[in-house]
Amino acid sequence: MSRRCDLTGKAVQVGHKVSHSNRKAKKRFLPNLCNVTLISDALGRSVSLRVTAHALRSVEHRGGLDAFLTKAHEADLAPNALTLKRDIAKKLAAAAA
Repeated sequence: MSRRCDLTGKAVQVGHKVSHSNRKAKKRFLPNLCNVTLISDALGRSVSLRVTAHALRSVEHRGGLDAFLTKAHEADLAPNALTLKRDIAKKLAAAAA
């Protein structure tokens, strides 16, 4: 299982741990991943995702999973989120017609 957010695609970053004497050692910065189940109102089902805490706060701020995905740019989303976004867009288009 990769350490990658299912919504935003944020993954492990690599940098340096710098000591007081300015010696540098390699360090991995891991994303704060949470296993959550989000409910999609348009699809009428729940979706289990592995999401960073930052993305979870963004989903809550935007007003839910559907609103987050419809407002997000496709370039900023992970592949799993893109399929969800397309499914939601199809359901909303069918409901409007």
